[in-house]
Amino acid sequence: MTWEKNYQEWKNFETLDKALNQELSKLSETQLQDAFGSDLSFGTAGMRGVLGPGTNRMNIYTVRQATEGLAQLILDKGQDAVQAGVAIAYDSRHMSYEFAFEAARVLGFHGIKAYVYESLRPTPVLSFAVRHLKAFAGIMITASHNPAEYNGYKVYGSDGGQMVPEDADVLTKYIRQIASPLTVKVADQSRLVDQGLLEILGDDLDQAYLEAIQSVTINPNLIKNHADMVNIVYTPLHGTGLYLGMKALKQAGFKQIHVVEEQAQGNGDFPTVKSPNPEEVSAFDLAQKLGQDVGADILLATDPDADRLGAMIPLDDGEFQILTGNQIAVLMADYILKALQEKASLAPNGRLVKSIVSTDLVDAIAADYGIETKSVLTGFKYIAEQIKQYETSGDHEFIMGFEESYGYLIKPFVRDKDAIQALLLLAEMVVYHKKAGRTLPQVLENIYQKYGYFQEVTVSKVFEGQAGKDQMAEIMSHIRQTPVNTIAGIEVTDKYDYLNQIHVDGQGQESSLTEPKSDALKYCLADGSWLAFRPSGTEPKIKLYYGIKAGDRQSLAQKAKEISQAIDHLVAV
Repeated sequence: MTWEKNYQEWKNFETLDKALNQELSKLSETQLQDAFGSDLSFGTAGMRGVLGPGTNRMNIYTVRQATEGLAQLILDKGQDAVQAGVAIAYDSRHMSYEFAFEAARVLGFHGIKAYVYESLRPTPVLSFAVRHLKAFAGIMITASHNPAEYNGYKVYGSDGGQMVPEDADVLTKYIRQIASPLTVKVADQSRLVDQGLLEILGDDLDQAYLEAIQSVTINPNLIKNHADMVNIVYTPLHGTGLYLGMKALKQAGFKQIHVVEEQAQGNGDFPTVKSPNPEEVSAFDLAQKLGQDVGADILLATDPDADRLGAMIPLDDGEFQILTGNQIAVLMADYILKALQEKASLAPNGRLVKSIVSTDLVDAIAADYGIETKSVLTGFKYIAEQIKQYETSGDHEFIMGFEESYGYLIKPFVRDKDAIQALLLLAEMVVYHKKAGRTLPQVLENIYQKYGYFQEVTVSKVFEGQAGKDQMAEIMSHIRQTPVNTIAGIEVTDKYDYLNQIHVDGQGQESSLTEPKSDALKYCLADGSWLAFRPSGTEPKIKLYYGIKAGDRQSLAQKAKEISQAIDHLVAV
């Protein structure tokens, strides 16, 4: 169907939501083409898009359509799945509350029970709720750290992890069978409550989560005896992290917690930041001011749905240095392994799990403790999948999982990245090092001196619209077809093509990969460096990653420059 026909169908729909109808009349032809020229894609990370009318926008109708697909999948699974129901949570973004209850109304129309939180909650708490309630699935309404005009819809499986590709593909087929999002039927909300098909979740589940999170703390006595010596600044960036983040910290024994009050309450406009993204220094502007006032030992920020955590650490001159997601993971892994060893609690079959585009420095640290590291495809669902395998086989004990994009998980009672857990663990780590007279910059430098200097860089190239999608596909095809034996003069020892599931070693010998198909490429170099390419699963961009290893900072900087130039040449189409 053309964009014009899609538009006319919506324009002529007599009961179209009034607010959407008013917005529809204000759109230019170019905007209409984008809003109606395609359907909002539903991938392995669910769907995410700009709010507004249209088939390529986030609105009550596209949310209904996605939920109708989920409902049909559940119905086909049988009565046990129907009775297990679906847990639903939502963040502070515009329309999150409305989308959550629209999803519940669609499920209820089919006799499927929905458990919906009474107010906004973090994404990891939704993952916890799915497991705690033994629900068949979960829905999280969030657009993570995207700008204010976005919202999104993520689906979780019964294990509390995001749906893996094969399950998401099945769900996508159900969604595509729905002729029009405008025709999806919904039940009356109050009637669903009366029928027991809509249950509102509240503090009982929060308390269960807070009880579980106590297991994240490795050394409770350390916190009990020395927490007062540490000043923590925390900002939830107008999102969902405040209530449970503060509860978790205070429950553990932390008292010197200073909240950035201007950013404490949920607000979908995110009025004090350009972007509610804890990866960016600008998101910490207010936290830095407060940190200097109180003499903070660390600044911590969670994104709107509190699954990602960023940090800044104080330098000798009173300024603060932002940490990369990889550096946070390095500090975490170093502390966890050291603290567990000191307690004689480090399992010999323990394993850390990370994405293929995350730092190899953690591998070196773990190996020093006799612990293995497993690399999986990008997406925390693959880390959750490993946890499930370890529980089934008993071969390994999960110690920690992380992605370079500021996502961490310490204890697997949640099966997605959990910034509340990370908040608690980092606070404990600061106490440990301050008690020993070490600053975090010193700790990081000591790690580099022991294991080598590592630097990881992520570069995003944006490609808007359908033309952008075509260009991204062309670039990935070009890279695959280009023989690459050296990069910046360094020999390529291994090439991994996860779409074609092929591994090619330095001698040109091919072998098959066992990982699921994914549009990603990775090259490993003879000096321990690497680079990778993949289109984003949620945004119109190709992400270029490279990790560099060198013996000193000067060599590291030179190598980074040379590899960056080589990458620019490789992606030039």
